[in-house]
Amino acid sequence: MKLTILGSSSALPTSERYPSAHVLSVYERLYLIDCGEGTQMQLRRNKIRFGKLNHIFISHIHGDHVFGLYGLLSTMNLMGRTSTLSLYAPVRYREILFSHLLDFDIILGFNIDFFPLDSKDPVKILDDKHLTVTSFPLRHRIPSYGFLFREKPRDRNILKEAIEKYNIPAARIPAIKKGGDFVMGSGEIVKNEEITVPGPAPLSYAYCSDTMYFKRLSSFVRNVDLLYHEATFEASLGELARKTGHSTSTDAARSALEAEAGTLIIGHFSSRHKDVKHLVEEARDIFPRTIAAVDGTTYDVGNIDVP
Repeated sequence: MKLTILGSSSALPTSERYPSAHVLSVYERLYLIDCGEGTQMQLRRNKIRFGKLNHIFISHIHGDHVFGLYGLLSTMNLMGRTSTLSLYAPVRYREILFSHLLDFDIILGFNIDFFPLDSKDPVKILDDKHLTVTSFPLRHRIPSYGFLFREKPRDRNILKEAIEKYNIPAARIPAIKKGGDFVMGSGEIVKNEEITVPGPAPLSYAYCSDTMYFKRLSSFVRNVDLLYHEATFEASLGELARKTGHSTSTDAARSALEAEAGTLIIGHFSSRHKDVKHLVEEARDIFPRTIAAVDGTTYDVGNIDVP
């Protein structure tokens, strides 16, 4: 599981930071989370193929999270896309999106499967071969949703010496890796735990933006390996954060601490913060394993180095 940050700015982009957009790669399947202005240019810069994007998740209907989608869809169409695209977004966005396509005379050569988000509780919205995705409500000025991506348990690893010792046929190995016992020709049963070891632990990633701090959030992302949490403002601007429905660096750190997250990435930085080192320092006072999102950087979810 790898995460590429395409944009880490808030409403006003800067020359170093684009508006919100992330790409999560799981077993070479790509999931785009939010699509701020300039996302398709960032996809090109980071050599991410448009055609491999089959799932797009929109957290809420504010421009810095969605303005890039119209151009991206148009480009996909011009490139001859025919495969269905799954779009997960607040329920009201369906009308907005299709009205835009109609107004600009964009006739797509592919279908969009729209999955509306409108629940006040966590809901599993995707369940595929390798992972599940759960949406959950955030607390912002308008309906906003976070997303939790969890890998499914991986197959066990069969021991090479066990294959040789029990002369296990290749055809039987897949079932054993799934947890099955091995039955020898004599009828003797060799327990799975004697011939396998656990595979790598499944990984998880949560995206929380835009939101202000609220206690219940930690229960939605409990024990997540990597938590991305917006930190629009420095700690001294807490009143402004609450007024605008955003979080400070210390708000994000509190959420990570309460969720017992593995690592915290903060982002969605206000353009007033030219340098965000002090935001990271503020967060680390509460949650030491904190880093700042950097546009164009790819993170290995299970192996993040925190200086």
